[in-house]
Amino acid sequence: MVEGALPGAALVFLASLGFTVYILLGYPVLLALLARHDHKIDKHFEPKTVSVLLCVYNGEPWIRDKLLSILHLDYPRDMLQVIVISDGSSDGTDDIVRQFARDGVELLRVPHGGKAAALNAGLRAAGGEILFFTDVRQPLDPGCLMSLVSCLGDPSVGAACGHIYFLGSQEEQQQAHMGLYWRYEKWIRLHHTRIHSIQAGTGCIYAMRRELTAPIPPDTLLDDSYLPLCAFFRGYRFVFDMGAIAYEYPTTLDTEFRRKVRTLAGIYQLIGIFPALVGSGNRMWIHFVSHKLGRLLMPFALILMAISSLGLPGGWRVAAVTVQVACYLLAALDPRIPKSWPIKRLSSLARTFVVLMAASLCAVAIFFVPARKLWKETRVAS
Repeated sequence: MVEGALPGAALVFLASLGFTVYILLGYPVLLALLARHDHKIDKHFEPKTVSVLLCVYNGEPWIRDKLLSILHLDYPRDMLQVIVISDGSSDGTDDIVRQFARDGVELLRVPHGGKAAALNAGLRAAGGEILFFTDVRQPLDPGCLMSLVSCLGDPSVGAACGHIYFLGSQEEQQQAHMGLYWRYEKWIRLHHTRIHSIQAGTGCIYAMRRELTAPIPPDTLLDDSYLPLCAFFRGYRFVFDMGAIAYEYPTTLDTEFRRKVRTLAGIYQLIGIFPALVGSGNRMWIHFVSHKLGRLLMPFALILMAISSLGLPGGWRVAAVTVQVACYLLAALDPRIPKSWPIKRLSSLARTFVVLMAASLCAVAIFFVPARKLWKETRVAS
């Protein structure tokens, strides 16, 4: 140690830096190595009755187009039950749904009590062998349900989710912090599927075997993880299917931030519900800890890194502080940097990272406020 250095500060700085480098770089390398031997899905279609569960609260702007996309699914119509669970909607949602009664669409209205309670009502009403969960805002590709049910043709697969294709310009996607983030998430999920299972789904497009479901605890934020994890902990795989697509519109930046806060807060809930996620009872524990839990802990590592860098010896302190300040300053300036400038790619990356870290930090709100307060209205970019 250089004379005058603070050993404790240096140790904290190096530990925080090492943790951050592992989560951002080391783990993706490890994942790529572990996924070299592909655990393939024996994907084949076996006709099964399917109950489509669409939970909605005040979805008037989207419900008509959504129901039309469901009715145009490439799936035998006589094997499809469509249930819209209206969570106490106070707009014109219910009236629009009733217009589709002649097409066999069922309206199940329940008192406003949150998505978990509404989905539980839908689970009780569903009669299909397969349950297909979707949300109101995202139109569906016609072949998505056939693709998901084909994944469930593999007897080892208990649940399968599709992915989101974003509509709109690349600039709009960057404004919503979607492009790079979702490309990375898709890469992670593909590799987790190759190893065995993913442990977080896409709420607007996932399906699972009905007999593997369980009532959702009140105010659960991530039904798309809770329900598939019920299947996972009974020995089944939860897989990611690139052949199943839902279409999404760009959302406003504040909406994306709030969505990430809710999603990350939901991870804390899942750990409380399934403590085995972080233990040997989880076949994918190293991946859950490195990817999901690591993302929750990283902002605290960054805070420790910033504080401890002030205790480093002269030259090291200057270098560490300068690099951190430059990164955060670049993120802050990103909205003002013209998209034609070469540095824009780097500033957008820095801004996306900072937004994710801020959302991870705010996710601790789940310990202080009711979970329902983390649900906010979605606003699409105009």
